[in-house]
Amino acid sequence: MRCRVGTTRGSFRGILKQASHFLRRFAPRESLIYLLVPEEDAIGPIERGLRVNEQIRISPVRVITAEGVMLGVMPTSKALEAAREAALDLVEVAPNERPPVCKIIDYGKFKYTQKKKAGKQKQHQVHIKEIRVRPKTGDHDIEVKVKRAREFLEHKDKVLINVLFRGRELAHIDEGRRVMEEVLRALEEFGKIEKNPSMEGKRMTAILAPRA
Repeated sequence: MRCRVGTTRGSFRGILKQASHFLRRFAPRESLIYLLVPEEDAIGPIERGLRVNEQIRISPVRVITAEGVMLGVMPTSKALEAAREAALDLVEVAPNERPPVCKIIDYGKFKYTQKKKAGKQKQHQVHIKEIRVRPKTGDHDIEVKVKRAREFLEHKDKVLINVLFRGRELAHIDEGRRVMEEVLRALEEFGKIEKNPSMEGKRMTAILAPRA
């Protein structure tokens, strides 16, 4: 019994009903199993190095379709024949089971999908890095802080700029604002302001995001 890729939900229900009738009439009791899973999980995880098609030497095997329907235990030759008729591959997904479990899937397409997913997982995660300055921070120290912040932005991280005030420095907020504006000007080419400078207790903060 075949189920082509792109089968509608109504047709698929009909196929399941026919398969159920067939199995109840001709198959052993242990084969009367249906495994229904969400569409995105129908294939399930396949580990690297598992055997495919003629690489599967052991027989018999328990076979599951790409839609998650359990076809039961059958000789490997028949499982391969079913996979070929569906223009798909037979992949051994649970070699340690007895008998081993195989799935009928498009293995090339599956590997491509897994590779894309792995690539997305490896994409850079944005972090917020911090630099701290004071109202009386000297020009050389500001240059060092700016250089470090530029490296963060070039690495596609955000930068939290903190101007810290201590004691009597709170009476010279304008001096702290001057330092903040100097840092922001120096980083204008590499980052865009995500949060404008504002006072938060004894500190003035701003956040820069990397430019696209």
